[in-house]
Amino acid sequence: MPNIQLSDSVLQSLNQVLQQLQQFLPAVKQAPDFAHIAFKWQNGQLQGILQPRQMQLKDLKGIDRQKQKVVQNTLQFLQGLPANDVLLTGSRGTGKSSIVRALLTEYSSQGLRLIEIERDDLRDLPLIQALIQDRPEKFIVYCDDLAFNAEDENYRSLKSVLDGSLQSGSSNFVIYATSNRRHLLPEFMHENTPVLKADVPQHHELHPQEAVEEKISLSDRFGLWLSFYPMDQNLYLEIVEHYLQQAEMSMTAEARAEALRWCQSRGQRSGRSAYQFSKHWIGSQQLKQSNY
Repeated sequence: MPNIQLSDSVLQSLNQVLQQLQQFLPAVKQAPDFAHIAFKWQNGQLQGILQPRQMQLKDLKGIDRQKQKVVQNTLQFLQGLPANDVLLTGSRGTGKSSIVRALLTEYSSQGLRLIEIERDDLRDLPLIQALIQDRPEKFIVYCDDLAFNAEDENYRSLKSVLDGSLQSGSSNFVIYATSNRRHLLPEFMHENTPVLKADVPQHHELHPQEAVEEKISLSDRFGLWLSFYPMDQNLYLEIVEHYLQQAEMSMTAEARAEALRWCQSRGQRSGRSAYQFSKHWIGSQQLKQSNY
């Protein structure tokens, strides 16, 4: 076989072609690094989150009943006892996502781990289960803002994935999801109105109540439902004061007035807006003190 010598220019051209091809090839899948305590399911892989946001259960005010229920369920899970999948629903900014993140902060030392997953990737749950089935840790598979629109048909395939049969052979993961919708799908006034056959156009469903039952059956896959509600002004100010005290600041009359203006401009009183205002106020006061 003749010895073929390639010039530097040819080698450089080949290298450029290979680099261009790599942009279109799927990334090589790597084994998950279970040294992390939090992961994100992305491109068919468990990717470790380097610095997951730290939340404390004690910082979540006005949702004591919800905290008690979800903590109890999580402790049952950590101890290998029967535990439910959890659906957290209600107003935005009321602590649904914060509770889940605070659980990780509180119980990661006891082996709790978190896997964040997008709604459209929930069909990959069997793949995740296969990756973690032999691990000693306990995993919360967490989906934020789980909801579907009226035309979305994916919820039908999701129902079987969320069914209890998926977890029949596994005791090291549960599913926690948050949603602004109680039943994950839009509901319409006519669905709660008795329908007479004489009132139903020929192109409409003959048994509309069955379609309603099918919608509700998706949220029924979750064993524990917890609802979150808008807060009043006193609770909002209490949360603001709590964060200010953590920064060794007091709730002055000026801070109180600014906090109220802040939530009015946002159109809501919530734990999220209280936390965001406290960051704004603490930062602005510290900036003044630095004489910047």
